[in-house]
Amino acid sequence: MAQKIAEQIKLLKRGTVEIFREEELSEKLTEAAKTGRQLRIKLGLDPTSADIHLGHTVVLRKMRQFQDLGHKAVLIIGDYTARIGDPAGQDTTRPMLSPQQIEKNAKTYFQQAGKILDTLENKLEIKYNSEWLEKLTAIEIIQLAAKKTVAQMLQRDSFKKRLRADEDIFMHEFLYPLMQGYDSVMVRSDVELGGTDQTFNNLIGRDIQRAYGQPPQIVITTPILVGLDGKEKMSKSKGNYIGVTDEPGDMFGKVMSISDEMMENYFTLLTDKSDEEIAELVNPDKTHPKQAKILLGKTIVAQFHNEATAEAAAAEFDKVFAQGQLPDDMPQVEISAGPIMASKLLVHCKLVSSGGEAKRMIKQAAVSIDGQKVNDPNAEIIPADGMVIQVGKRKFARLKVKR
Repeated sequence: MAQKIAEQIKLLKRGTVEIFREEELSEKLTEAAKTGRQLRIKLGLDPTSADIHLGHTVVLRKMRQFQDLGHKAVLIIGDYTARIGDPAGQDTTRPMLSPQQIEKNAKTYFQQAGKILDTLENKLEIKYNSEWLEKLTAIEIIQLAAKKTVAQMLQRDSFKKRLRADEDIFMHEFLYPLMQGYDSVMVRSDVELGGTDQTFNNLIGRDIQRAYGQPPQIVITTPILVGLDGKEKMSKSKGNYIGVTDEPGDMFGKVMSISDEMMENYFTLLTDKSDEEIAELVNPDKTHPKQAKILLGKTIVAQFHNEATAEAAAAEFDKVFAQGQLPDDMPQVEISAGPIMASKLLVHCKLVSSGGEAKRMIKQAAVSIDGQKVNDPNAEIIPADGMVIQVGKRKFARLKVKR
């Protein structure tokens, strides 16, 4: 049994940053193997946006590994804590979300997380933390707050930075990690997963469980996936993300846009390739970087769609970008016959989100009409049937003039 547990630990450690504490994890896995008890693996997701991106899937994939080892995933939708706003990694106070925003975002989470997790009833439990947090009385919240000192809460890096900068820290921000820890008590968590930005919150959970007479959960942290810009963490607000619901062609094209230096990180965190395979794939003496990136793109697209779709996306990408041909699935946009300014045309075709973005793209020489670069945002364009508008490398539209 010891060898089997050691193999499980090796699998679970892959792609992680820290385990608090590895020996405790070994003990829990050994106990589970002897008794047949499923460990309860907790992950909290605050529905602060409607979409899950590949950055979220790093920790979801770790959760799936636990499921495949026979344990139960407990996915907590933080519909209550999202109203407070997680201060993790924030140099300013997060805005509180309205219940309407939270409900709208939460509706999509189960479907998207289900692209990674095993959704069988004996493998997955979904909880909304409003189930218990809304019922806390004032005295119960005070009792919860009494489990930690102000000095302990001020150990959070983001709070330290704000103190040094003489910036405000509001009392409600202390409640977030306490309530996240209380979630662990309510679901009797054995293991909590999270990115490195959640280390403080998750370790608070260990303390809160002890205070309520429960064995402390193991905390496993995973790396933060770098976004497409290669600089900051993947984030929808930064526009450097790949969404799990992205169309196959768009998903493949975004993967192909990452730098060669980022491939090892993406292979490790987003695929099941072995360390030996990855070492060969990212070694330019053994695998051409373009071929490695194509394999990465197909592997990721296949996870969220299927292998045939991934092959088609790769073929379409080659057709458009390597051979310079037009894509097959170009959207057709109806437009009136009269002249229209170039910037307004891009907005009309929904190739940009605003007139300001349209002007920026044109000034950056990123816009062409029927293969000819457009340099003036105010240039008058006379629409014609079949006219092809292109923005950047991946956005196309074909015009159909209304008669």
